[in-house]
Amino acid sequence: MKLSANLSLLYAELPFLRRFTAARRDGFRAVEIQFPYDVPINDIRRALTDNQLECVLINVPAGDLMSGGEGLASVPCKTAEYAAAVVECLSYARALGVPTVNVLPGRCKDPAQRDAYLSTFKKNLLVTADSLSPFGITTTFEAINRFDMPDFLLCTGREMLAVLSDLKHPGVKAQFDVYHMSRMGVDVTGFIKRHGEKIGHIQFADMPGRNEPGTGKLKFPEIFASIDKSGYSGWVGAEYHPSKETPATLRWLRTLEKADVLTY
Repeated sequence: MKLSANLSLLYAELPFLRRFTAARRDGFRAVEIQFPYDVPINDIRRALTDNQLECVLINVPAGDLMSGGEGLASVPCKTAEYAAAVVECLSYARALGVPTVNVLPGRCKDPAQRDAYLSTFKKNLLVTADSLSPFGITTTFEAINRFDMPDFLLCTGREMLAVLSDLKHPGVKAQFDVYHMSRMGVDVTGFIKRHGEKIGHIQFADMPGRNEPGTGKLKFPEIFASIDKSGYSGWVGAEYHPSKETPATLRWLRTLEKADVLTY
């Protein structure tokens, strides 16, 4: 199993560029960044190089999504804005050697418009994959639970599978978030076992608080074992809100190191 540290959430006690050093010191060999676009490419590249880290995932810019808006990827009147976001994302992904780019579907606040939003999202996913695939970059998309993000376009594993079935594009896969799918009642270990080949990236946090493993209800030894046995060979990202300073939340990582299941 290959682990990455999500530097948008982990090591939040440190300035952003110092988080790379902290992650490497704690044993991570790879990182992911939700939205790196406020930081110059050269600064991130230097931090990666200096600490012998890979950046394995970034998101396509999502417009106003994180401030409560609908985002870009599904809104019919924002296709030009979304296309520009893909261009910006590609510039970062290529410069930083990022192998996977994630698209956040966004919100649909008017249920009557859901079909139009879903159609726009699928078209934009194809445009994204066609733009990224020539550079060896996989496009993923994720479902987010409706409790944390009401009106989110995709909320379940079944909905992600339906999109994949409709698109049938070899460059598009699902991003499976253990926390979000657990909140929606998805059988996490069963989904990973049955659909591992359709997953392009995995992220995790405990549930319900979205903190580190061991703070909630999820049985992470079973979850990690299911990932390890599923044949999934991609990265598994720690994307949680640390309940204390990050190094003090890494007991789960030390357990995996002792079990000798990490391949980095």
